[in-house]
Amino acid sequence: MWRVWQMVEPIKILTGLYLFLGLLAFMIHFILLSTERYNWIENPKPKKTVELIVPGPADMPVTKAV
Repeated sequence: MWRVWQMVEPIKILTGLYLFLGLLAFMIHFILLSTERYNWIENPKPKKTVELIVPGPADMPVTKAV
């Protein structure tokens, strides 16, 4: 394995690898931001409401924010 590192420069290889992984991470985040479902900046999810049925004389449904 040491002979392989004598043929190539480790600094160039590791710099290229870090640049590639950084660009890949940015690309994945921008793809997610362009979708309607996963855009966490412009379209935050509203709070969901849950309907609870409380036993009582009238069995009135009660909504509660979660």
